Amino acid sequence: MDIIQIPIHLIDEDEDQPRYQFDEEALQELAKSIGEIGLLSPIKVRTTAGGRYKIIYGNRRYKASQMLGKESMPCIVSNATDEMEIYLEQIAENLTREGFSPIEEAEAFHKLMHESKFNSSLKFLANKLGKPENYIKNKCELLKFGNSVRKLIVSGTEIREGKLTEDQLLPIKDLPIEHRDPLALIIARDALPVTDVKKIAKLFKDKEISPGTKDKLLYKSGYELLQTWSTVQQNKAERERAAELKAEQAERAAAAKAEKARLAAEAAEREAAAGASAVSAGASAVSGASSGGTAGGAVGGASAGSGGTASNGASGANVVSDGVSGTGANGAGAGGALGMRAGAALEAAVAGVLTPVAEGSAAGLLGELQLLLGALPALSAAPAELLASITAAEELQAVIANVDVLLSTIEQRSAELRTVRDLAAARINE
Repeated sequence: MDIIQIPIHLIDEDEDQPRYQFDEEALQELAKSIGEIGLLSPIKVRTTAGGRYKIIYGNRRYKASQMLGKESMPCIVSNATDEMEIYLEQIAENLTREGFSPIEEAEAFHKLMHESKFNSSLKFLANKLGKPENYIKNKCELLKFGNSVRKLIVSGTEIREGKLTEDQLLPIKDLPIEHRDPLALIIARDALPVTDVKKIAKLFKDKEISPGTKDKLLYKSGYELLQTWSTVQQNKAERERAAELKAEQAERAAAAKAEKARLAAEAAEREAAAGASAVSAGASAVSGASSGGTAGGAVGGASAGSGGTASNGASGANVVSDGVSGTGANGAGAGGALGMRAGAALEAAVAGVLTPVAEGSAAGLLGELQLLLGALPALSAAPAELLASITAAEELQAVIANVDVLLSTIEQRSAELRTVRDLAAARINE
């Protein structure tokens, strides 16, 4: 393209161009440079009606030349007429220049994607401008802020008092508008670094803090907000630690309970084993005593069955009693003797109820029933007195075991006697 000198009075600015913010101090420096060494780069214009020209890019150079009172300036004349192509070229050119602010970029991107005459997609812009899609997205996020904040946004990453960088604003971009803009102004006033802004953003995103409390926090300075964030974090850490301790205590309590249950189960197993041993010993003793008792019962029963006197029946009962009431010298101590006495007597008496003799003779059956009644003598003393001299745990355990055997035998024999009774009643009704 040819470069031609065009009178400045024939050149018009493009009021619709992306760049509209011009720093006065920077313009003065540019004008001084042009005055000393001349304009090194021509501006680009396009033809318009009436023989005039409209700037495509180079507004700052145009303004600086005007300030110097230049009559003309070098220009590249373009025949482009497509609004989309012209606007994209303006953006691309300004992206390479200093002073093109992030908010100007954001507004230009937004315009291309949302105005009907452009209606471009994010992907299309990224391809055309050679920028990542995220770059364009982040720029557009700046438009969430109000005008008072936008005016403070500058290019670069340098933290300056009264100014805002894109990096400072992005951590708070998703906060509600009532918190977002006031926080941005606090950040600009106190020149907070990005790391501190991120902490403050977390404070205002904390759902455990009520909106009312957050409103009050906006009256604090940046330093006070950081102190508040630190306190909140410390309180959270303490609560988490307390919860962990509680969980540990619950876990220990559960483990202790399980251990207690295990020990109880083991103790129960040991007691059951000891009880089984005692029962076995008691059963052996009962069996031995039963032999003598049965013999005595047989004698008494035989006497009664042959028409003997009541004294003979009693003698038979006494024989049973004598046969099973031994001293227990060869048994399991005092407890064993107690169980042997009652258990053996009952065993001896009941065992004879359904003998062949009884089955064949009514007199024999009646005699055996009388023998059974006589074989259940009353305890020689009150239960408490019987146990008074028994203190050893082993002996007490033997008492328990033998009484259990006795009760079991009584239950078994009771069932047999009820059967005899029921059979007798059935025969009466036949």
